[in-house]
Amino acid sequence: MDTQTLIASLEAAPGIIIGLVREVSPQNLKRRPAPDKWSAHEHACHLSGGDAAFLSRLELMLSESHPQIKSMQPSPDEEAGSLLNVDLDEALDVYVRERALVVKRLKELSAEDWQRTAEHEAFSHYSVHIMFRHMLIHEMHHAYKIDELMLKKDWE
Repeated sequence: MDTQTLIASLEAAPGIIIGLVREVSPQNLKRRPAPDKWSAHEHACHLSGGDAAFLSRLELMLSESHPQIKSMQPSPDEEAGSLLNVDLDEALDVYVRERALVVKRLKELSAEDWQRTAEHEAFSHYSVHIMFRHMLIHEMHHAYKIDELMLKKDWE
């Protein structure tokens, strides 16, 4: 995936995610399909916090020669349901604002910047390009989960 396609996809992602979230019926928005599985609300709120972390990683990768990157995982509190207490509209507003900052920053990168690398604890190799490709894929995974929940027939 070339950088322009990646940037355009990242720029479009909030519209896709928010559109899906708005289609989920209000009675099912915070409903978990199983005690250990997230609701559509949780998937959406989870995404609102990622952009700042990725921007921080980007700046680290651009400023250091061999930065170390740790994997990001939901916290135990998030897994237990803390995201259910987050205001969805506020979270989505943050997501839109922070994504605009990410897109603006990515449009400023040179071809060399996109190839900057880091040591990632879980991956054999890691670059700025790979990082933002992962960001997009991660979001589309959550978009799919929201879509599944929106269309779910058999709620128990």
